[in-house]
Amino acid sequence: MAARDGPPRYRLLELLLTAAGAAGAVLDLGADVWLAVGYARAGHHGWAALVLALLGAASLATHGCSWLWYGTDPPALGPRLPRRALALLHLLQLGYAYRCLCALKMGWKLCRAKAASEQEQSHMAFLSHDISMLRLFETFLENTPQLTLLLYVILRTNKAEPSQGVGICTAVLCVTWSLLDYHQSLRSFLQDKYELSLCSSFIYFLWNLFLICPRILVVALFALLWPYGIVVHFPLVWLAMFFWVNMQGTDFMESPGPEQLYRAMVAVILYFSWFNVAKGRTLYRSIIYHSFILVDSILLAVSWLWCRSPSDEYLYLIPVVSAALPCYVLGLVLRLIYYKWLHPNVRAQQQDRYDEVDASGRTVGLEFRVGSAPAVVNRRMQWLAQTQFAVSLRGEQSLLNGTAADTAV
Repeated sequence: MAARDGPPRYRLLELLLTAAGAAGAVLDLGADVWLAVGYARAGHHGWAALVLALLGAASLATHGCSWLWYGTDPPALGPRLPRRALALLHLLQLGYAYRCLCALKMGWKLCRAKAASEQEQSHMAFLSHDISMLRLFETFLENTPQLTLLLYVILRTNKAEPSQGVGICTAVLCVTWSLLDYHQSLRSFLQDKYELSLCSSFIYFLWNLFLICPRILVVALFALLWPYGIVVHFPLVWLAMFFWVNMQGTDFMESPGPEQLYRAMVAVILYFSWFNVAKGRTLYRSIIYHSFILVDSILLAVSWLWCRSPSDEYLYLIPVVSAALPCYVLGLVLRLIYYKWLHPNVRAQQQDRYDEVDASGRTVGLEFRVGSAPAVVNRRMQWLAQTQFAVSLRGEQSLLNGTAADTAV
């Protein structure tokens, strides 16, 4: 993890990554349509409808956020299209594609320019941050449920079609990409530009993978035993997570109504993976969340093991289910390793740099870009960055004592 001095500069590599992210979204859409058509031709109209429903719900939610953000963004960053044309794009579910095209156009301009202005660079950062967040929403609202459905269908039919293999690959790719891109996007708000090294990126990806995969597996197995049980299980867990997010309080959107939409989407993410939504120490919140998910996942796995038939054809899955718990524990261990040695808080604390933020608390060794660095700041992503990286005065002693930084994504 290295620090970078001087103002940020948009590079060709970042443009290529933006283009790759847009291409991945198109590939994922094609894979979803291929899956739905394949299920429909095979007579599984319910599965085809479910694939399209997941795609539609995720698209509606992300485009709803995109439209709301356009209404509250600074006028200087607004799109050049008339508002009616922009509304039509969002109704046609093309708002995200339009954002990607705007980002690619501006990124190409910055790469070709010998000296880009700070305003142009901050505008590009603003666009990239919103795209990163929308991609994360779309991934967890569509790809993670789709992975669960794909695994369920493969186990149910005891065979894997080419379309399902492509669907699994694209879904895993989207989940991986969105997590790393989101985390790197948040790090751009650090004044010293602590970037993800190859090692820290790999560890960050692994601990997320090892925590998400067992969750998807046990949910799919539970659905295999009681297909309609998920119709009850998901809303109950989602409701618990929604109330929990409301108790913590968030300040992501500009008004109370849209804020509830954000909290509802975060509750879906929390069904599959940890997502920090509040400032301050997260150690106890993280323990509560992982304990709840671990107990819930164990109950789902035990239900499948207990109620399956002794002559069941799925005997080969017993070792896989038995390995799910160690896999989850390994994910927690890797997470601790990441936040003890690879997190920006730890790196900054080693250099003994402190920055006053307000009268009530202090961040340790981390300076956020507020008004003096970029000319325009994405308030939404800045707020999330402060929830992920800011360590309260109460948590300072933990760092000085050498314990893991507990402000986690």
